[in-house]
Amino acid sequence: MKIRMPIKFFGNYQVTVRSGSSESRERCQKLTISELSSGGSDQPEDSGAETYQIIFLDSGCRRIIQGRLKENLEDKVVFQVEDKEYEFSPL
Repeated sequence: MKIRMPIKFFGNYQVTVRSGSSESRERCQKLTISELSSGGSDQPEDSGAETYQIIFLDSGCRRIIQGRLKENLEDKVVFQVEDKEYEFSPL
């Protein structure tokens, strides 16, 4: 599935991380989102398996996460990563 939000490699983004009742907001750069290959797995679409790999720089540190696409809009994209929710939007 194509990500609707325009992603520029040298763009600046806001990442909002939600876990339970807590929420934190930070800036990130060099955002890349790629779909993981299914590898011919027989898992159903709603099995909870990760479908995307997200790589970004957060305070100069490279972060790599894998999660399921939850929302795919032109102004934001949201991923479910274990018990956390990552929302990316342009600054």
